[in-house]
Amino acid sequence: MSQAVSPSRGRLAARPELGVALLLGVVGLVVLVDALRMDAPTTESDRVGPQAFPLAVAVLLLVCAVALALDVLRGGRGVAEEGEDVDLTAPTEWRVVLPLLGVFVANVLLIDVLGWVVSGAMLFFGCAWSLGSRHYVRDALISVALSLVTFYGFYLGLGIHLPAGVLEGVL
Repeated sequence: MSQAVSPSRGRLAARPELGVALLLGVVGLVVLVDALRMDAPTTESDRVGPQAFPLAVAVLLLVCAVALALDVLRGGRGVAEEGEDVDLTAPTEWRVVLPLLGVFVANVLLIDVLGWVVSGAMLFFGCAWSLGSRHYVRDALISVALSLVTFYGFYLGLGIHLPAGVLEGVL
């Protein structure tokens, strides 16, 4: 399934993978600039500091961008997936995509008001429903359990306080 490229479009116009490499490079540069501008105090016991992880991610993104660009320029080409259970000719299933998108947008808008436990449970339940599950009671129980586990996992395990929202004082 190769496409012929007219000489007037040029050699690089036939390489959409270069766009991915460019995007990786831009994201890497943004992360690098943000990490270098980070004003975080360090202590003697904290030798690594909070800049280490973003700097590592930025370097890895830039390395991947350069490696991908070099591969494409040397003739490498992305190949469409030919999985045994993937129908590449099937259209997008918008009845699944749009509810998923709606659930994610609702979570972003409601997380500060309702808190993670409530909005997270709604997120998990909405994702299960939009992907086809119709076991409402089981899905609701699992959703509440997942949101509580992640809330306390972040709070106790990582020391990150997720918003409690309407359950402030209860959790």
